[in-house]
Order: sequence, then C-alpha cells, then structure tokens
Amino acid sequence: MDKNSKIAFLGLGSMGGPMARRVAAAGYPLTVWNRSSGRADGFAEVAESPADAVQDADVVVTMLADPAAVREVVSSFASKLKPGTVLVEASTIGPAAVQELAGLLPDGVTLVDAPVMGSVDRAASGELSLFVGGHADEVMPLLKVFGSVNRTGAVGTGAAVKLVMINAIVNGVALIGEALALADALGIPEEQLKRAMAASPLAGIAGRAFAEGAYFPVRLAAKDVALAADAAELPIARAIHARLTAYPEAANEDIGQITKYFRT
Repeated sequence: MDKNSKIAFLGLGSMGGPMARRVAAAGYPLTVWNRSSGRADGFAEVAESPADAVQDADVVVTMLADPAAVREVVSSFASKLKPGTVLVEASTIGPAAVQELAGLLPDGVTLVDAPVMGSVDRAASGELSLFVGGHADEVMPLLKVFGSVNRTGAVGTGAAVKLVMINAIVNGVALIGEALALADALGIPEEQLKRAMAASPLAGIAGRAFAEGAYFPVRLAAKDVALAADAAELPIARAIHARLTAYPEAANEDIGQITKYFRT
C-alpha cells in the first residue's frame, strides 16, 4: 500500500476515534463510519453505512466493542469488498470470533487480526502495541501509524495473545484494589502502600491501576475477562468478572477506578 491507498475506518469510540485521526493525519484518503454519527465530527468523509464506507476501499479497519458488533457490521459490508482488500480487525474479540469472521469474507479478501494494547492517551500519540496475526506485510505502513507491531503468526494468533495479555492486566488491576482494601483494614496509609508497590515487582500493574489520563472502561474490561473465561477454565477470571460487573455505576469509568469500589 501507499499514501494513495483508500482506507475505511469503522468504529469511532474511545479508541477508534483517535486511531482514525492518526490515519487522517498520516495523509491517507479516509472514509469513516460510526453507529452514532456525532463521533464522526471533524472527519472529511463520513459514510452513512458500513457498506457505503467500504466502497472501493483498499484497507478496512474495524474497531468495535465486542464480537457481536463486529459480526453484525462485517456481515453488512462483506459482499461489497473488492478482491485484494485487506480487512484489519483491531477490536478485542478473541480468536474464535476471528475465525468466524474469516468465514464471512469473500474470496480474494485478506483478514489481518491486529488488536491493540493501550489506552486512549497512547491511541492519540501513536504508541499502542499491536498484536498482529495473518499476512500483514501489505498493511504494515498503516499499522505502524498506530504504534509498535508485534507479529504473532497465523490469523487469530494476534487475538489470542491480546486476550491473554488483557486478562492478566485487568485481573492484576482488580487485585491491586483488593490489596488496597487489605491495607485499609491493616491501617496502612495509601501513599505508603503506593511507594512500596512502586519499588516492587508490582510497579507496572500498580502504575496502570493509579494511572491518570488513561481510559479503558470497566464494561469493556469485563467483556474481555468474560471472553478469556469462555476460552479456558479460569476460576480467578470468573471471580474477577463477577466483581467487575457488581458495580454498574462503574461501567463507564476507567478500569483503574474499580479499586475504589473494592475498598468500600
């Protein structure tokens, strides 16, 4: 691909919006679509439907909430894809859903799974980590607009690695919340505990739990943990999923904020 390659970007949520803006800033011809049109404000070419967005596209990027949304949207435009098009699936939907997605695509269309790791701040700055499965050589220039690329193997392996990684991170943040609850019970001041964590092997996950300017909503974290728990016998993940979904008022807060609910 080159800078004349036509890109369609579908899904302008918290992550998709800044990612699509990076595509526009890189100079690619870009058409966007989002279910709620208000999120498309500021983009030059806005399609009324997914099928309209992908007309004549060389590369289509989907960044949607969950497997059901991806299945619905891709089903609505798959027949419109021209031979040679590459579909880059950047959502977190797990390897089983990626394989199902492959079955929806017509002959001559290449599927690349490229789920991303990072929050909205890193999406805006182009510092995401991408786990990329499939024949992605052709779209590497575009993928690098989003951040660093980690090649994982065949189609579906990117989704698999992302699911392992995000499950560990979400579970870790939840456990930081329980550590804070234990510290409260033992009378340990919060700042003292934070300093101890920062100087320990917990530093990385504690840093995410206490991060400012990051945004990964609890509802999506719970969705990702549920996907992991459906893929393997993971009793800890199931217990944490139950805790994440026990506080509906936290659904749209950043995952780091779940720690305050664990302390009450």
